[in-house]
Amino acid sequence: MKTLKGFEKKYLRGLAHDLKPVVLIGKEGITNGTVRAADEELSRHELIKIKFNDFKEKNQKETLAGELVDKTGSALIGMIGHTAILYRPQTDPAKQRIPLPAKEK
Repeated sequence: MKTLKGFEKKYLRGLAHDLKPVVLIGKEGITNGTVRAADEELSRHELIKIKFNDFKEKNQKETLAGELVDKTGSALIGMIGHTAILYRPQTDPAKQRIPLPAKEK
């Protein structure tokens, strides 16, 4: 996954605003099931929200989000409260749903 620029992340955060979390991280943390679920949702939607139910400390959430990013090959767009936003574009350009802006406005 290429490194996203600030204006691209800002654009994606705006798109994610109305999304509901599709993957929940519980007390067991990152499991094979959560990685598989996140991977499937990223393939389907490209942009998803992950909610941390049982983790309250910021550093725990950042560590878990980083682990999920590594395992899914996605990019962390941002974290707001107990929610992380992940993005991974489709590998097939014909199936891509979210075109990134070409340059900053």
